[in-house]
Amino acid sequence: MSGVFGRVFGKSKEQSQATALASLDKLNETLEMLEKKENLLVKKANLEVEKAKNFTKAKNKRAAIQCLKRKRLYEQQIEQIGNFQLRIHDQMIMLEAAKATTETVDALRTGASAMKAMHKSTYVTDVDKTMDEINDNTENMRQIQDLLSAPMGAAADFDEDELEAELADLEGEELEAELLAPTTTAPSTAPVRVPTAQQSTRPSAQSSKAEDDELAALQAEMAM
Repeated sequence: MSGVFGRVFGKSKEQSQATALASLDKLNETLEMLEKKENLLVKKANLEVEKAKNFTKAKNKRAAIQCLKRKRLYEQQIEQIGNFQLRIHDQMIMLEAAKATTETVDALRTGASAMKAMHKSTYVTDVDKTMDEINDNTENMRQIQDLLSAPMGAAADFDEDELEAELADLEGEELEAELLAPTTTAPSTAPVRVPTAQQSTRPSAQSSKAEDDELAALQAEMAM
């Protein structure tokens, strides 16, 4: 009977994993399609801007305004596609988290089965100790499952003001780094090396002058 349940649950687990992988592949394909469509709309919007410039030069104000209107429509579609991409990214993150949770739970179940098999050989006197260990493991497993099942923040809940403030802080740091950076580099001055001959002659010249001064003082005393 247990073998039948094992085969049934094993197939169910494999099917759920296959479904998750298929869903991730489908989301990736949709994301690539949206990116291609977004690039195409950006090109169309830029083309309308160029047309508007040309019509403006030709003094055709009405045609230029029509080009700008079409550009606005393209920009609205681009914004909508951006929202779709955010939703797809959020769904992919949730699926990957669910897949990781399933794999983690499977690993825990395998460990629990191994632990149960080892406990079969435990004597009656070890029942209390075994139950304490099982309770501890069960509590740890519950805490891990609670952590893993915690809801992840959706991209739609991001605070735009906080993002703008963070961007402003980054720009301020870049500006401060540019202001603090040295504008010019002072040329390095190489040490002046005195030739050996000059270094050796200076002490002798000083000693000769001192001897001359002493001789002159002695002659002055003798003259007195």
